[in-house]
Amino acid sequence: MLLQFTKMNGAGNDFVLLDGRAGDLALSREQIVQLCDRHRGVGADGLIVLVPCRSGRADWAWQFFNSDGSTGEMCGNGARCFARFVQRQTQARGDLTFETEAGVITARFDGARVTVNLTRPGALRLAQTVPLSTGPATVHSINTGVPHAVLFVADAEQAPVQTLGPEIRRHPCFGPRGTNVNFVQVLSPGHIRVRTFERGVEGETLACGTGVTASALVSARLHGFASPVAVRVQGGDTLEVSFRESNGQFEDVRLTGPADFVFEGQIRL
Repeated sequence: MLLQFTKMNGAGNDFVLLDGRAGDLALSREQIVQLCDRHRGVGADGLIVLVPCRSGRADWAWQFFNSDGSTGEMCGNGARCFARFVQRQTQARGDLTFETEAGVITARFDGARVTVNLTRPGALRLAQTVPLSTGPATVHSINTGVPHAVLFVADAEQAPVQTLGPEIRRHPCFGPRGTNVNFVQVLSPGHIRVRTFERGVEGETLACGTGVTASALVSARLHGFASPVAVRVQGGDTLEVSFRESNGQFEDVRLTGPADFVFEGQIRL
């Protein structure tokens, strides 16, 4: 099978995008892994397929897969890339909506920068004591479309992403499916630095949109930061998380950042 693809990245978080509107695209888990393989395929943190929205709730829908072939409910950086991909493929004008497993997402455009709303966060838990191999740690958690754990560190550059990341990702406290893990350094009021160990990628990525959002919201709650919060990611870009708070709940959460086309091509599976 000869497959036409587009490679994109959002703040260094990269994706293979496919147009599946014709309904004839059915990839196996092994094929998805092959496409995302950085040595034997295109290389990506995830794969996204554009499909028609069958529910009538949005303009379009996506199928999102992590690089290990597992499905993902939501991805903030992927959502921005997907929105620009849809805009180009369909010649859409103005805002557009698409359905994910986490709910309907609205995208707005400002050149190469895209703002997407995220579904209402839930399951906020602060100051959990989690036993780790290095001793007990204070971990915060929130679901921003997918589950995230948040740990504050003095220096993000020295954060134990590769050691504690996989341990927390699979910790029984976050079972049965595990969690993404974010190591957060407060740089100044309203400005943080984040490194993320991503579930499904099973490693650190240069950026994670839902992780950036989770880190910003937990930081806002613990440190009293006002909206918006600026977040510098491992890839060097700065994303922006805006929100409202109402009756102790986060509302109208939005993520703004770049979504760039990298290259197009064909690959034989």
